[in-house]
Amino acid sequence: MSVAAATSDVLVAGGGIGGLSAALSLARAGQHVRLLERERQFSEVGAGLQMAPNATRILRAWEVLDRAMASGVSARRLVFRDALTGEMLTYLDLADVERRYGAPYFVMHRHDLLTSLVDACVEAGVELLAGTPVDSVESTDRFATARSGEREFRASVLVAADGGNSTLRRHFSDDQPVPSGYVAYRGALPMHELPFPVSEDMATSVVAYLGPARHLVQYPLRRGQMFNTVAVFRSPAFLRGEARWGLPEELDGAFEGSCDAVQRGLSSLWRDRQWLMHDREPIDTWVHRRIVLLGDAAHPMLQYLAQGACQAVQDAAHLADAASRYRTSGGVDWDAALADYQAVRTTHTARVQRTARDWGEFWHVDGFSARFRNQLLRDRDPFDYRHIDWLYGK
Repeated sequence: MSVAAATSDVLVAGGGIGGLSAALSLARAGQHVRLLERERQFSEVGAGLQMAPNATRILRAWEVLDRAMASGVSARRLVFRDALTGEMLTYLDLADVERRYGAPYFVMHRHDLLTSLVDACVEAGVELLAGTPVDSVESTDRFATARSGEREFRASVLVAADGGNSTLRRHFSDDQPVPSGYVAYRGALPMHELPFPVSEDMATSVVAYLGPARHLVQYPLRRGQMFNTVAVFRSPAFLRGEARWGLPEELDGAFEGSCDAVQRGLSSLWRDRQWLMHDREPIDTWVHRRIVLLGDAAHPMLQYLAQGACQAVQDAAHLADAASRYRTSGGVDWDAALADYQAVRTTHTARVQRTARDWGEFWHVDGFSARFRNQLLRDRDPFDYRHIDWLYGK
């Protein structure tokens, strides 16, 4: 038998970056928020994270930016190089990016951002319940209920922020993750443990090496005390239709013929874990009665625009803003607020998802297409922002 329901204004299912952002933004908007997290601790698996101005301006408004940046790195440039030759193709001056968009572009460890959000949630009065998996949810036109074991939680709205493998998404769609055939290997090591020297450019920049069916990204973390490397390649086993793909024995062969800097980068990767890269087709329904999707549960995307966490932060900010704008004397008009959130965010994130796919193809071309790509990037004015104003300027 379930115990009596614990009530709140908002329930959040999922304690990752998206869920914590939603909880914080809604609490700052005056809502009583309770967050349910499956794991017993709030933690993030992974290493580096790039935070662009479209998200950092929101973190600043939430009074989280300074504490997050205290453990991050304000990189000098975002550099694109050819993975086969090492040639620099183009760059973004990130100080100029900050001037243009009014907020910084910085890199940090995922765990450090998560910790900053947890601390801010506690200060804002969010009730954080770790070790509380959501077993089932139900909704009427007036409230939503989540059950965890024999405990029951009820709220005016339930925010489903349970990640790219969301189980709550089935209330909105019966779709499945779409495998890209690409797999990521990561490594984040203290600078003094790296098996290769780090140049000044590597220590102060985000550097992406673009190559045929492969790429490698490197940048510093934790005030320059750590170094992050991500290697991504298309799995030959996936192309052969094998069930198990992206295994460590494919890694070195996938980068054969790459320049010395890329080959050195492979030596710093963790080879006991891998991240198979999936996304999903965009959907235009994120609201089911009083349950609403947010973050990767709503719009899992490939990593090429470095926007997964940034878009989750934007989701959270828009949802809280809508809750404030549709506040009445009797409380929030949640039907109107959720409809507003869905209309705006589904359209924008669908564009981000599709552009991320296109950008991945652009990175990974070969032969004539690669030569054409490289020439386009060489000819680009480094201060031409036509292709990112839509992303960073909102």
